[in-house]
Amino acid sequence: MKIVVLKETMPLEARVAAVPETVKKLVAAEHTVLIEPGAGLAAGFPDAAYTEAGAEVASGKLGEADIVFAVRRPTPEILGQIREGAAVIALMEPFAIRDALDGFNSRKLHALSMEFTPRITRAQSMDALSSQSNLSGYRAVIEAAELYGRAMPMMMTAAGTVAPAKAFVMGAGVAGLQAIATARRLGAVVSATDVRPAAKEQVASLGAKFIAVEDEEFKAAETAGGYAKQMSEEYQKKQAELTASHIAKQDIVVTT
Repeated sequence: MKIVVLKETMPLEARVAAVPETVKKLVAAEHTVLIEPGAGLAAGFPDAAYTEAGAEVASGKLGEADIVFAVRRPTPEILGQIREGAAVIALMEPFAIRDALDGFNSRKLHALSMEFTPRITRAQSMDALSSQSNLSGYRAVIEAAELYGRAMPMMMTAAGTVAPAKAFVMGAGVAGLQAIATARRLGAVVSATDVRPAAKEQVASLGAKFIAVEDEEFKAAETAGGYAKQMSEEYQKKQAELTASHIAKQDIVVTT
């Protein structure tokens, strides 16, 4: 098959859908890999690295592709260049894809949304949503530390003591737990909230304080699959009031 790896067009997007290491595996499996010029530069992979891995660096090849790899869903303009019947694999943002459906349907394209990879043992190596959420939680705290403009940990100097930053993480899923761990490693005093009861133990295990309205509704706020249930308006109001009063005392807030 011919695989084309797109250069991402969204501003500030530094990721690339294939790195030289994975290109080697695809070429070894007798696929032809075409990389758009500069596709990996922002991620630290020059065109020469892809050439050495066995790929061809070329533009204007979308019409030849059997499969198109992208990080983010391609724009309608790009979709219009892909040959009919080809497959597109990317993070499709499936719940916000309605405006792009005409572009896929008019070209009879097969769209594979990486967000829908099942979270099962066999599919762990393809779980792009978890892996990218993990990195997002880490990066959020790194960005916050830069914006905060002061030291995150307690600093005891001859000139006096600087109190540690207070960080609050909203949501203790994959991204949230990584954010908590990263903020703790940087020395912040960390608290977090989530509507799932199981999250309380996970937050505590990372050394953070759990913040939530822990009433009877909270105790039953998780499905058998481990996902959060929709809470009542009354609970949402109480949780919002608690969260607002807590945020007022924080230096950094990370929402996930």
